[in-house]
This record gives sequence, C-alpha cells and structure tokens, in this order.
Amino acid sequence: MNEMITSVARLWQRIPKAVLFGAAILLQCVLLVLMVADRMQILREGREVTLQTQPVDPRDLLRGDYVVLQYDISQLPAGALAGTPAAERHPVVFVKLAPNANGLYEAVSVHAAPVPVTAPEVLIRGRVAYYGGSCGTGRQTFCEKLVIKYGLESYFVPEGEGRKLEQARNAQKLRVVASVLPSGRAAIKRLLLDGSPVYEEPLY
Repeated sequence: MNEMITSVARLWQRIPKAVLFGAAILLQCVLLVLMVADRMQILREGREVTLQTQPVDPRDLLRGDYVVLQYDISQLPAGALAGTPAAERHPVVFVKLAPNANGLYEAVSVHAAPVPVTAPEVLIRGRVAYYGGSCGTGRQTFCEKLVIKYGLESYFVPEGEGRKLEQARNAQKLRVVASVLPSGRAAIKRLLLDGSPVYEEPLY
C-alpha cells in the first residue's frame, strides 16, 4: 500500500506545473458552465410563481449592489411538522404553494419530503434557516414556526438602483416572479414594481 502511495506521489511530481495549472483552470470553467446551465434550466423549464415581498429590518442594509429580499413565505407555521424529528439541524423542507385571488402564490403547507401537487399548485424547496426552526434536544426538532430560505433572498442590481427597490420592497410594492422546477428548485426570473417588470433575468 505504501509503495502504491509512493508511486502515485512520484507520478504526480513528474506532471509539469503548467499542466496542473491548466487543468485547475479547465475544472473551474467546467464548474462555471454547469452552474450557468443549471440556472438556465430552471429559468426555461420552471413554472412561474409570483411572490409578495415583505419589509426587511432597516438594520439589514443594502449590501453592495444587491437587494435583500424576504417574502410572505419566508416565515411559516410548521403545521404537522411541529415537534417532529428533523433529519438534521437545518433540514430541507418542501412548501406547497397555491395562487390566491390576486394571483400571488401563498403557502398551503410545509413538508419534510416532496408531496404530490395539482396545477396550479407548486412545490418549492427551501432550507430551515440557521437562526430559526430547529428546536429540542440537539436542535433537531421542528419548531412551531419556521424561518425558511429558498435561495431567492438576494438580487443583484445595477449600481445605484438598489435604494429605489429597497423602498419599494418596504412599501410592499415589489414582487418577485420566480421559476420553480418540479424538483422544487427555484430561481428569480424577474422583478415587478407596481405590477410592471423592472428587471428580468436573461435565459442564456
């Protein structure tokens, strides 16, 4: 075993550093392409859902050139999950959404695993946040109320545009159209200000 490790180490030392450097760059490029392709799939194939944003604590300032977002579905009662064991301290959950009379998607129920939905219902995947939702011994039990992150909590904007969107968010005039795959993965597709699109993600 030691001889094999020694042989591998010697072989590794013989590889020119330029080749290793090039391989590292190539690997990073491949990973970047995969990330872009994954996001493109969500935006192209996902079902559109419109979400109402909520005001954010004024101490949580605009960070750089992106707006911090919070939704009606960011804090939810655990329902049937309350008090039950969680798979980990900050477990993945699936939230069933359905549109209300105004076309905004609202939470119907929260689940520890995917459940069947019927159109226009949608199942969105989230994770219980680090600062809310884990209770009990070892903090591996669902609390009565859950703080859930969906990967939709920030949006990059052109420099200088963030303050306007923050004000609209805090006045509850900002809505987000997200694209959601059947798996529950979601991405922001566009922002609506007073019902009109202001920013839209390209599909490529």
